[in-house]
Amino acid sequence: MKALARVGGYELYAVSHSSFIEASFFAKIASASLETVHEADIIFVCNEMSKTLETLDALENIVRPDAIVCDVASLKSFVVTERPYKFIGTHPMAGSEKSGFDASCADLFGGAKWVITEHNDTLETLITQMGATPVLMNPTEHDFAAAQISHMPMFLAFGLCRAIQNNPLAQTLASSGFRDTTRLALTNSTLAADMLNLNAQNIDRALGLLIGELTNLKNLSYSEKIKALEAISENRKNLYDDNGKNCVSRCEATLQGDEP
Repeated sequence: MKALARVGGYELYAVSHSSFIEASFFAKIASASLETVHEADIIFVCNEMSKTLETLDALENIVRPDAIVCDVASLKSFVVTERPYKFIGTHPMAGSEKSGFDASCADLFGGAKWVITEHNDTLETLITQMGATPVLMNPTEHDFAAAQISHMPMFLAFGLCRAIQNNPLAQTLASSGFRDTTRLALTNSTLAADMLNLNAQNIDRALGLLIGELTNLKNLSYSEKIKALEAISENRKNLYDDNGKNCVSRCEATLQGDEP
């Protein structure tokens, strides 16, 4: 909402049970009632993943048949279904371990990728105006990719924190490296549980691949380890630009054979 408010030119409506007062500073109307969006042209459903389907169901009796309704859940297979309105699954690849309206900011999507499950000129224009780049992806490939680059890091962050919980010395010495690596352990526990439950099969597959890579690395000779780590480091450098934004285009990824 803050991003669209900064773009300007749109009539914004907000629905929130906890933050509609804060949202009222950016919207024409803000309330706790879902009926507020009954005349909206585009609706973004941004609540907890476990409540997304419930909200989408409720909107069937509220919005116009020609309205575009999008979710922003971090998984897509469970949510992309036929609706009496125009439903498009989306996932903005931006955010932090923090949640709530106060944690949002107007430049959150700047330079980010925004997954969409089908082309739509109106939606893609909105996404572009908010500073993001639309990336077309089917739900199945999205959910495995999310397991590898989003859910696995979170899973490992929780694991790393748990591994030192009985080592006071390690906790005393933990500094920037451990802090940065375990940032995702601050993820809302409900959101984390939803991810792990709804994407369990893909997470298991991703975990198997990671364990395989670590095992291969462990079994290399010293000189082979050095070469492998240098190559991995170089690949990591090519993922992001100087501002920390992903700079790999969809066509480059396809050419490299990185799709599942």
